Amino acid sequence: MKLTRTTQAVAFVLAASAFSQAAYADLSANVGLVSEYHFRGIQQTSSASASAGVDYENGGFYLGTWVADVEDGLEIDVYGGFGFDISEDVSASIGVTTYQYTGDFDSAYNEVNFGFGWGPLSVEYTIGEWDDDLDLGIPGGDYTFLGLTLEHEGFYGTFGTFGDESDGEYFEVGYGTEIGGFDAGVSMVFADSDLGGGSSDETILFSLSKSFDL
Repeated sequence: MKLTRTTQAVAFVLAASAFSQAAYADLSANVGLVSEYHFRGIQQTSSASASAGVDYENGGFYLGTWVADVEDGLEIDVYGGFGFDISEDVSASIGVTTYQYTGDFDSAYNEVNFGFGWGPLSVEYTIGEWDDDLDLGIPGGDYTFLGLTLEHEGFYGTFGTFGDESDGEYFEVGYGTEIGGFDAGVSMVFADSDLGGGSSDETILFSLSKSFDL
């Protein structure tokens, strides 16, 4: 997962949002396709990317894995944590995520993720580090990420900003709905020059996914 194209650091993880506490065990799978793969405002592929994942939830605990095509190999994410309700409208979560890669796309990343939700507002705060990879010319480093998302009836807006040894901000607006049993979405991403490889970047993205119980 690449934090910036110029320093070659970070790509996709499931953003840590607040999970409602489940009263029963649930095993599910998902498949998806995006017109381009962007994560936290940063372009990961210049063409369509397919993905698939499996998730397990039980009493607030969750564990999952997600795999995506990043053109030069695969991205393999593994994540887990615990989510709980503070009140009817307020929830929180804490978890960890690791991003591993085949091929020569990037080095590995490891994160601790904190999530907080209040009605239509959700907050993600992440503390992470990426490994050095001498073969790819990537030195190790640390980063933080703060994301704020507001949702209403399928519409959403997200503002994200990086800190520590990474810089950059982005804003994303989009809409998602169900069409014929599939989840379809469209969004527009506005990334500043620190995330856009030296120039600002605006991109329209389309997505189609399907989740089902196992």
